[in-house]
Amino acid sequence: MVRMRLDEHLAEAAVLGGAVLGGGGGGSIADGLERAKMAVRLGSPVLVSLDELAEEDLVVTASAVGAPAAAEKFVRPIDHIRATKLLLEKRPVELSGVIANENGAGSGVNGWLQAAALGIAVVDAPANGRAHPTGLMGAMGLHRIKGYTSIQAAIGGNPETARYLEVVVEGALSACANLVRLASVQAGGVVAVSRDPVTVEYLRKHAAPGATSQAIRVGEAMMEAKGKGPNGVIQAIVSTLGGEISVQGKVKEVRLETVGGYDVGLVTVEGDRKVELCFWNEFMTLEREGRRIATFPDLITLLSLDTGLPVSSAEAKVDLAVAVLVVPRENLILGEGVRLPETLAEAEKAIGKSLLTV
Repeated sequence: MVRMRLDEHLAEAAVLGGAVLGGGGGGSIADGLERAKMAVRLGSPVLVSLDELAEEDLVVTASAVGAPAAAEKFVRPIDHIRATKLLLEKRPVELSGVIANENGAGSGVNGWLQAAALGIAVVDAPANGRAHPTGLMGAMGLHRIKGYTSIQAAIGGNPETARYLEVVVEGALSACANLVRLASVQAGGVVAVSRDPVTVEYLRKHAAPGATSQAIRVGEAMMEAKGKGPNGVIQAIVSTLGGEISVQGKVKEVRLETVGGYDVGLVTVEGDRKVELCFWNEFMTLEREGRRIATFPDLITLLSLDTGLPVSSAEAKVDLAVAVLVVPRENLILGEGVRLPETLAEAEKAIGKSLLTV
């Protein structure tokens, strides 16, 4: 059983570890630190394991949807809290907790503000233990339940540029996810989302129990290794997750465009060998000389050789010195959503590369 009060130390650890597990997506370290530290100052949020709750207790998913590189993205901390309240106005239920939709620098602490403001627990069972691009991947297989009606509340946009919007959608899960993605585009790039309360029993079978604790362990290892310099931090990450460094070198090329609410493109890194990372928000494939080295949901993450910290797909720049980390999926705690053929097929279509058969 896990029950611990979240504080600034754990906030930093969750964000740093989440950044590694973001695999190129999952938001920025700066945003994650701001919101996580704000949450622990706002109230007294606690992290609990599923065993601390009753099987019938309801838990909501907190998320952010959109394109991290979008120039006009604008979501305030209060928007995350308001999204959960908006959902509860439409579907009044008693919540016992909130989960993050995934691990990531920003996304891994989704729900902390809501927990602090509403007096509910942060539950150590995110929808997924690594970051992923689509809402369907974070839906834990709910779309497979015949007749299931999804409810999703989304808020974002800058009121001063007439981008602000609040949306609540109900219906088929895939249709709701697509509408929320469209809302993110209209809001300038990103929206805060609360969605689909489910029982603890459902989370136990379909989510990623223990994945928040895994992010914290990775982050604490990074913090302990800080005095050893960037290489020490990188080695702490490798050893904690059981991964390996595929190549070290400099970023030679970055292609990025924002399409349909996603960042899509590729990053080329050249050292003693040349590799290509294809991304759809998150890094989806790693290839060397046309040979596949790693494939989503394997974790592919860029680490700065100057700081040891992760570099997202939206932050990659030419001439940046990086190491390419690969962690096999077997070492991750994955939710059902990233293991389903239909969700991977959607990603295949977006990037034009095979993920199911490699």
